Amino acid sequence: MSSPFRGRGGLSKRIIPCLDVKDGRTVKGVNFVDLRDAGDPVELAWNYSRQGADELVFLDITATVERRKTMVELVKAVARQINIPFTIGGGINEIADADALLNAGADKISINSAAVRNPELIDELAKAFGVQFVVIAVDTRLIGGKNIVHLNGGRIPTEKETLHWIMEAENRGAGEILLTSMDHDGTKAGFDNKLLKLVNGMVSIPVIASGGAGSVQHFVDVFEQSNVDAALAASVFHYGEILIPDLKKVLKQNNIEIREI
Repeated sequence: MSSPFRGRGGLSKRIIPCLDVKDGRTVKGVNFVDLRDAGDPVELAWNYSRQGADELVFLDITATVERRKTMVELVKAVARQINIPFTIGGGINEIADADALLNAGADKISINSAAVRNPELIDELAKAFGVQFVVIAVDTRLIGGKNIVHLNGGRIPTEKETLHWIMEAENRGAGEILLTSMDHDGTKAGFDNKLLKLVNGMVSIPVIASGGAGSVQHFVDVFEQSNVDAALAASVFHYGEILIPDLKKVLKQNNIEIREI
């Protein structure tokens, strides 16, 4: 089986829609609050797969807060609709949780709060399933001039500085970093290209940019200015403000290598 990763080194940049799921529906907020409905995750997944998305990320955003597991049945329903790599996150605390999601159709799993609380979980997952299976999601916000890691869907600031945590995660066996700037999230003002460039230059694993996409130009900017491997967005795709074929056309015109539709 080929790896879901393409890694660095001038290979194709990836466009990744993200389904933030709560109570079985896709939702979207601004700066992680004021959530509104964005549609049925199964229908959206099918549509994105058809439009030419390179991957799909599914985050059960209240699983950690509500102390429950990710909705396995919904994951199965989404997996049946798509033929692209599929990453799932939310409520994964142990090997058994990851195993259940892998069996339900996940290609990769994304962990955030559980990894910060128990960093050894990264080592365990990488050992059990392979490095390429483990995506570390990092929600970061600027506090007092420092980028600080936040937990539980951005509700709880930690003592961890974002750059230190990302380095530790890579050393422990993370295969990819999904970096969300909470200050940019939902604002549609563009990605945090400065921070993304810093992180991308620091690690040797792929980095996915998340938080702030509002226009096609923002995707051009993030690839040109930070050279990350992938850009993830939610609302601009969910509400049809940007169509993936149009986005890929513009990226190609700007000499950014993308996977053909």
